[in-house]
Amino acid sequence: YGTSISSRPEIASLRLEEGHWEGDTVVGKRAGKEAVVFSLLEKKTETYLAFRIPGTTSEAVMNLMNELHDEYGEHCPQIFKTITVDNGSEFSAFSQVENWGCAVYFAHPYTSWERPQNERHNGLFRAFVPKGASIESFSPEYILSAADELNGRPRKKLGYRTPEELFDEFLDSVYAASGC
Repeated sequence: YGTSISSRPEIASLRLEEGHWEGDTVVGKRAGKEAVVFSLLEKKTETYLAFRIPGTTSEAVMNLMNELHDEYGEHCPQIFKTITVDNGSEFSAFSQVENWGCAVYFAHPYTSWERPQNERHNGLFRAFVPKGASIESFSPEYILSAADELNGRPRKKLGYRTPEELFDEFLDSVYAASGC
């Protein structure tokens, strides 16, 4: 669908700077036939974003990405420097995100280990939405609150700070740099 993860800059893997993301979808009972969760994970701060979308379609994913673009506007290229997703059909139009100044990379087929942090957090998210449970039974607000719960947990690897604290600091630095 676009640029291979093999071409992704090394800085995106090293977790030395904010703005490098991994994305995926979390499916419930019937893949593609009902709502799913679209997740994004910022690699340095470990901030996990989760949104209920109508299904595993590229249109649903791009509608959500357009909402994020509307929210962050001109700051998108600083907040989303790179985004790495898999080769699922729901990401077939994802290269359009590059029009906002964000670099998009696609993992190789059947290589979930190329996006390990997002996969791990999707596993943690399953405590709130068990595997096999219909996503339709969970409200969009519940999905957001589950991600908030994960982002509010202090992490040893983050110096006992929370992803939420670190991401807020990152956003503050982005907006301060532009004088907003």
